[in-house]
Amino acid sequence: MNASEKYPILGQIDCPEDLKKIPENKMPELCSELRDFLVENVNRTGGHLASNLGVVELSVALHRVFSTPKDHIIFDVGHQSYVHKILTGRRDSFDTLRQPGGLSGFEKRSESEHDCFGAGHSSTSISAALGFARADKLSGSYAYTVAVVGDGAMTGGMIHEALNNCSSDLKLIIVLNENEMSISRNIGRFAATLSKLRSTVGYGKTKKFTRRFLLRIPLVGKGLFRFVRATKKRFKNALYGSNYFEDLGLFYMGPIDGNDYEQVEATLKNAKMQPESVVVHLKTKKGLGYEPAEKNPGEYHSVYPDKGQGHSENFSSVFGDELSRLAEKDEKICAITAAMCYGTGLTEFKEKFPKRFFDVGIAEEHAVTYAAGMAANGMKPVTAIYSTFLQRAYDNVIHDVALQSLPVIFGVDRAGLNPSDGATHHGIFDVSFLSQIPGMTIYTPATYEGLRHSLHEALADGKMCAVRYPAGKENPQIKRAFYEEGFGTEGIGLRSTLPENSKPDLLIVTHGKIAAQALSASDNLADQGIKCGIALLEKLKPYGECAEKLAPYMPSEKGSIIFLEEEIRAGGMGICLSDEMRRRGMLDGYMYEIMATDDNFVVQEKNENIYDTAKISAEYIVKKSLELEKKHKNTSRC
Repeated sequence: MNASEKYPILGQIDCPEDLKKIPENKMPELCSELRDFLVENVNRTGGHLASNLGVVELSVALHRVFSTPKDHIIFDVGHQSYVHKILTGRRDSFDTLRQPGGLSGFEKRSESEHDCFGAGHSSTSISAALGFARADKLSGSYAYTVAVVGDGAMTGGMIHEALNNCSSDLKLIIVLNENEMSISRNIGRFAATLSKLRSTVGYGKTKKFTRRFLLRIPLVGKGLFRFVRATKKRFKNALYGSNYFEDLGLFYMGPIDGNDYEQVEATLKNAKMQPESVVVHLKTKKGLGYEPAEKNPGEYHSVYPDKGQGHSENFSSVFGDELSRLAEKDEKICAITAAMCYGTGLTEFKEKFPKRFFDVGIAEEHAVTYAAGMAANGMKPVTAIYSTFLQRAYDNVIHDVALQSLPVIFGVDRAGLNPSDGATHHGIFDVSFLSQIPGMTIYTPATYEGLRHSLHEALADGKMCAVRYPAGKENPQIKRAFYEEGFGTEGIGLRSTLPENSKPDLLIVTHGKIAAQALSASDNLADQGIKCGIALLEKLKPYGECAEKLAPYMPSEKGSIIFLEEEIRAGGMGICLSDEMRRRGMLDGYMYEIMATDDNFVVQEKNENIYDTAKISAEYIVKKSLELEKKHKNTSRC
């Protein structure tokens, strides 16, 4: 069954202009089809489900009221832009969502002319929208810019920096989509009636007419207009109360029911008529139209392919479980997250130790400095942040934690390449920027047991540490190769596929889940008569300590070394460790290569393996190994 048969109204829409041709009385039916389409496709491909189900009416209304790409629509984070994508010509490609070479899970400028600004991190939309609106004003354009901001994003400080910079002379509309937190106070029947009145087109026309009429009165017109406006505002504030946005000088409309299509479209039309910047406040329901997501929007915020619910054991859940176990024995252990309780596996900790769990909202900078304050006052804070989001708090890690030698533990989740979410979520920079920080210890466990031991040791050390671990599940191939006889009690350090003092022809030094690629390459090289050893690092920094543990596994005199990682090459493990080993004389006479993500963001092509894209897969490892062997032979002849 094709799209037109299964979704008779949606099947007619290949661009926003097609949407405008459909009668308004068909909009509720279209919204229902869109929800069915989202549930069917996102449960199959994986992606953000609950948030997109909540903004169906809003997304439809936006494209009926505004005209992209002339007008600009910017979704904060972009994970609530799926309906926008469907309505702008990408419906038939939706089965490629979050797949290699397919549709991005966020807005992406290179993907469509209707995606004017890309993002994978939160709280950037209003800053970008201000830039668009100001550029339009400077160039004489009459285009509108709309920023769609979820209430979660409002916890990010950057949003408030941007709001503070807003001016009323721009064609800027900020749509505040409130779906969880209660931002507005309960304002009663009068406020609800007034809100509904202010949302109508008639109110907008009356206001516009009154403004023009008063301003045309000679001599006293401007003064009379200011007097009427001030009197109206005082009267409204006395009965209705002012709010944050109006105090900033923005015209505020709402709150309205964001899942009532007619009201949403009428409000947006009214906002478009205003001669000033406008905030439109909507209240929507996450997961609307799909009962499991309505009941548990947190669990359905992001779903895995063909599952649609739940998360079985993975690195994040193991991290949370182990931290909870350790917290039972130590009352000083606290957990901090930046609006990612579920994603970082801290749900159990939150339930068991509510007084020691702190979700600070989308405010990574604050989370780190908050942890520093707790550590300075005797607590043991563990701050769980995705690698890609820790970038936002780099200054705080240096200035507030490292400079004061405070024992903050960083749980660096989603470390390494993350193909589903793409370049915005690759955790490829943390090894590089954390390695440069004096006093930082970096653990890199590749198995669940390694993660448990790393966290235990990090807390026992009482120093600033980062415990970085990948997304998803443990790789059984890595566990078998390096932990066949169990974890042991010697602590965190280095594992090898060869016995100590066994001299391989080639030594691959690696860390994290890419060790599986090294194992596959090793099998291939063995078939070609090359004896390959693999050293799996579970602790990178201090690099001197790391180098000492590598000494017994160094290759024979004619051997080679490959430093393999899935992070950025500049300043990464390969650069830092090889430099340490070279200064110790450990690399004298050896040929070595660093294989890493080399000065690019790793964007996959269709049906391409992420490691092939980065040129660090088993195939590339074998190729590089044979090149090194050839160089050795040529050197020997000389």
